[in-house]
Amino acid sequence: MTLIVQITDLHLRPRGLACYRVSDTNMLAARAFRAIAALPQKPDAVVITGDLTDGADGREYALLRQLCRQLPCPVYVMPGNHDLTGTMRSELPDFPGVGDAPAGDKLHYAVTIGGLRLVVLDSSVAGKPYGRLGGEQIAWLDQTLEADHTPTLVALHHPPKVTGIAHMDVIGLADTEALAAILSRHRHVERLICGHVHRTIIARFAGTVMTLCPSTAHACVMDFSPDAPAEFVMEPPAFFVHRLDPEAGLSSHLHYVEAYPGPYPFFADKGVSWPGEK
Repeated sequence: MTLIVQITDLHLRPRGLACYRVSDTNMLAARAFRAIAALPQKPDAVVITGDLTDGADGREYALLRQLCRQLPCPVYVMPGNHDLTGTMRSELPDFPGVGDAPAGDKLHYAVTIGGLRLVVLDSSVAGKPYGRLGGEQIAWLDQTLEADHTPTLVALHHPPKVTGIAHMDVIGLADTEALAAILSRHRHVERLICGHVHRTIIARFAGTVMTLCPSTAHACVMDFSPDAPAEFVMEPPAFFVHRLDPEAGLSSHLHYVEAYPGPYPFFADKGVSWPGEK
């Protein structure tokens, strides 16, 4: 069994500054990391699908490093539109994959984690909210997928498919057709995992399953009106646990950060009585 935790859109801030003056993203991220550390099964890796920080500030990346120290597994990162690739390279050179990534404007790499291959892409465009992979990175992805047919997760920040949340769709991935052409040729891609939209969304894309992970912080309002305002709400934060079983294949489980009452036993032999029982 291989377990990979996916978190996203931490939006870490300099200490004491709430995101949009409302969301205490640092506190919420710390809760998420504690929840990961407390999982009953130790994950093989944690993947953060972009927007590690809110302003690509060195202090924010230092806070990420501090949070990651409490985890019992490697942490794989990629840039989102709130990050800067160059700053990530300089601030996180010892993070797995980052130091070994090819030089250039894009931070991409591939690693094997248990029975899964993780291919990390960089969809960020410096100074812009939308995403673009670019021809060189698309070609690298094709070569990487062709070279190894292990069951694969492809990870990037910007989703390549319209979600119905208009103010986020206009800042989605620009070169979706190029990505779709590559993925449709490689049937061993089990999941395309993304962030950016701050909501749990699952859809088909290019012959695989696309899963958008909710943020550890705030959520975009689910309003499908074309003219809906760009607003967020403080919904319960959560993350994905992607589980690969050698026989059953890959399943993705949503795990809430907050601790809720329980667990309680289902069966009477453990102290629960059912209606009509004596």
